[in-house]
Amino acid sequence: MTDYTALAQAYIDVWNETDGDKRRALVEELFTPDATYTDPIGAVRGTAAIGDFVGAAQAQFAGLEFSLGGTVDGHHDQARFTWHLGAPGAAEPLVIGFDVVVVEDGRIGQVLGFLDKVPS
Repeated sequence: MTDYTALAQAYIDVWNETDGDKRRALVEELFTPDATYTDPIGAVRGTAAIGDFVGAAQAQFAGLEFSLGGTVDGHHDQARFTWHLGAPGAAEPLVIGFDVVVVEDGRIGQVLGFLDKVPS
């Protein structure tokens, strides 16, 4: 049985890891080799591309942190969760998103991301 909350937290940890080598190792551990990531900003396949996509987002949002925005809900090898992106300690996140992940043998094989709140 998959611990969906732990999986979602590991996913958030990937987005917060700014060291490229450490992030690459986390991505390779968490995602299947041919995993896909799709959101309104882009679509990539494979762990190298996912790591690069995360690195590019971090460069755009330097100094901000991701966190889980509530309870993780999962069943049948899929989970959904809300995440927040904002300044550490800020009362209100700048960005709020919602992701659905598909789990394959305990690792993420697909991410479908949505943006619920973005700065104007």
